[in-house]
Amino acid sequence: MRHALQQDDPDIFFTNTAMGQRTLYIDGAQAMQEWEKPLMIRSGELVVRQGSEFLECGLGLGLSALAVAGAQNTTRHTVVERYQPVIDEFQKTHPSLPATLDIVQDDFFDYIERLPDESVDGIMFDPWLPKEIRDDESWWTEVIGQMIRVMRPGAAFVPFFSTTNELWPRFAPRFRTVLVEPHPFTAYPTTSYTEGTSGTAYIQCFIK
Repeated sequence: MRHALQQDDPDIFFTNTAMGQRTLYIDGAQAMQEWEKPLMIRSGELVVRQGSEFLECGLGLGLSALAVAGAQNTTRHTVVERYQPVIDEFQKTHPSLPATLDIVQDDFFDYIERLPDESVDGIMFDPWLPKEIRDDESWWTEVIGQMIRVMRPGAAFVPFFSTTNELWPRFAPRFRTVLVEPHPFTAYPTTSYTEGTSGTAYIQCFIK
């Protein structure tokens, strides 16, 4: 189910400013920044609402991965990351990882097709995708179907937060219950992927 336009070897690098502002760049675009930490931790807390086995699409800076893996009820948290430089940077900055955390270098959209039905208790979903893929609705229909297939009844699905006050339209119709939490945020002055650099971010948790 890997998208034909997904790149195998994009340009990946990390920056750290003197003010402690850390950013992951993929092909010159901001993919994730350290200021997101409170939002990612809370997202992870919602993923682990029930059960003990969890799955994550995209490692990024590892903020939610550590939150999910460190939850009291977690026995295994599998993070699927396509790009080895992202894994290498995370392991360099976090040499001692929770025993519950399993990082797999693979394409998430291929990986999920190989999972058994109803095999995970929650999914954290925050991949970096180029615009051409983000806009491919027929592909998304298939991807969401696969994620729902592997989720157990009552499992939580938490995608990337939004800075606009609206439900994710491609996710909401497919789930039984939707929880929405508003949280204040302050991004970096140079952040380009949010609606403004401060305001309210919305974490949406979809329950199967």
